[in-house]
Amino acid sequence: MEARLNLFENPVLAKVFRHVNTAAKAVADSTLPDSTAELVKIRASQINGCGFCTDMHTKDAVAAGETHQRLHLVATWREATVFTEPERAALELAEQGTRIADAAGGVPAEVWENAAKHYDEEQLGALVAIIALINTYNRVNVILQQPAGDYVVGMFG
Repeated sequence: MEARLNLFENPVLAKVFRHVNTAAKAVADSTLPDSTAELVKIRASQINGCGFCTDMHTKDAVAAGETHQRLHLVATWREATVFTEPERAALELAEQGTRIADAAGGVPAEVWENAAKHYDEEQLGALVAIIALINTYNRVNVILQQPAGDYVVGMFG
């Protein structure tokens, strides 16, 4: 399988992704725990059917010390006992923020309030940003049919 366009060589996409990657760096520099950010990126990528991002972020999570057990259970986090309450709140926010079209009223107040119990304003801002950013990455990769499986940790910097 080959991607429809090379997003690294396409003049518009390459420029757009330089800006998107700069925004992602702001999240990485925040106080949001890296493990939480990776779980959120994995869950949104699963929902969106983005194999490239699911491959990338599971590998990045393992390299950062995440366990295979927890990664195998991300899709079923509600039934799994291996996630903390703050992680559960972040995963729920990620799901609701990713599935906006499925809910006429957007993200329910109780989902936001639960996240706000566990994260301060900087971390909430980082969660909102990372959910929006991973959905951007997912959509581009799905549209382009970016192949999954070849990602190597650190290959993008």
